Amino acid sequence: MKPEIRLIASDLDGTLLLDGAQSLRPETCRLIHSLTARGIYFFAASGRQYPNLQRLFAPVKNEIGYICENGCLSFFQGEQIYKETMPRELGQEIMRAIWEREGCEILLSGVNTSYLQPKDMKYYYHMRDTVKNNVTLVPDIFQVREEYMKISVYMERGIADSAGYWKERFGDRLTVVTSGFEWLDMMPKHVDKGFGMRKVLEYLEVEPEACMAFGDNYNDMEMLEMVGFPIAMEKAVPELKAVSRYQTGRVERVLEEVLAGTFRHTQGGSGYERIQ
Repeated sequence: MKPEIRLIASDLDGTLLLDGAQSLRPETCRLIHSLTARGIYFFAASGRQYPNLQRLFAPVKNEIGYICENGCLSFFQGEQIYKETMPRELGQEIMRAIWEREGCEILLSGVNTSYLQPKDMKYYYHMRDTVKNNVTLVPDIFQVREEYMKISVYMERGIADSAGYWKERFGDRLTVVTSGFEWLDMMPKHVDKGFGMRKVLEYLEVEPEACMAFGDNYNDMEMLEMVGFPIAMEKAVPELKAVSRYQTGRVERVLEEVLAGTFRHTQGGSGYERIQ
């Protein structure tokens, strides 16, 4: 007997949002509404902030849940499920290191805003107008009083060449993951999207085997490893494909199959199935 899918979680950038898109297609929200109407939970699981995600999912924002800031914060139907923070002195050390490194910008995540002290104002405009975050411009980012959840490094020319530096410097004290071409995120040591998923499943009393998750990058790894139906995007990093039972080019195609009752899966086995 095949297990019933009770919860679906999806990454955004590179997964639901393809080729640099910054808005969802109308069909995506229609499919999500159909899922929630059938009693299937849907969670957006992203490195993005909570207000940004609510705007993205505006037509269904009150129907779904959110694993935000790469697992630091989660909401369901307006209720905060949990929030994880790091020691202030460690956060200050991270920000000093980013501030001192050429070409790097700081993103300090709060619950409802991102704090920025840009070296180059292009970064501020990118976060406000392209990423569409709530942003607060501050004269001294080290004086922000809100608790530290996630601190990110932004490099316009790409983070890949310097990711090893950040992992070596802070990886023993923090979760350090790349989460896109320009981004590297640092969270409390035990925090990742898998941690967020566990908290959500405990809150909703859903078994991991009844969950499906989509992702494309390293920050999705722990989330896909813990669910019964891990699905990697066709352009995902190889390591993510290695832990996934399925691949797809479009999340919406799989959601359609779930709704139609034609999603193909088997219990056990190895390898993956490609979903067109």
